[in-house]
Amino acid sequence: MSGRTQPIRLTATPEDQRIAQLAAAAIGLSLVDAAIPLPLPGVKPGLANIVTLIVLARHGWAAAAWVTGLRVLAGSLLLGHFLSPGFFMSVSGAACSLIVLALACRLPRRSFGPVSWSIVASFAHIGGQLLLARLWLIPHDGLFYLVPLFACAALAFGIINGVIAARLLSEPAIPQNGVTSA
Repeated sequence: MSGRTQPIRLTATPEDQRIAQLAAAAIGLSLVDAAIPLPLPGVKPGLANIVTLIVLARHGWAAAAWVTGLRVLAGSLLLGHFLSPGFFMSVSGAACSLIVLALACRLPRRSFGPVSWSIVASFAHIGGQLLLARLWLIPHDGLFYLVPLFACAALAFGIINGVIAARLLSEPAIPQNGVTSA
């Protein structure tokens, strides 16, 4: 046995590269989201969810789950929240949203799409966060007095993000090589 170690070579597939690009877009939007001042802690637009909705519609649930997971992890590292309560709140909201989206994306596309997906995902996200907050951070039922406020924000941002995603999905996709076909 020689003392030399062989370098490990990882090859990225086109799918891996696509996931990385989409995750980078979602991470960038998460950073923009974090910079927007809002009057109530815990309420933010969730702009990165627009990318998740587009990925869900174009590439499926598994790709959307990868993009979301990478966004939550990298975003928390970049913002300095990794393993903080905010990180776990984000993980719980993202996990609940992904579970609901796994079911919602199986509904008939003629009646359900990015706007309805966004609304149910928003409600699942805030529901997961409130549940974790109640079980871990604020063990008092008074927390539920905030539900109507958070529900209104989830509905508003769910509609806005869903409409933006639907609009972007209606645009023709840009090919990877930048060349459009006639």
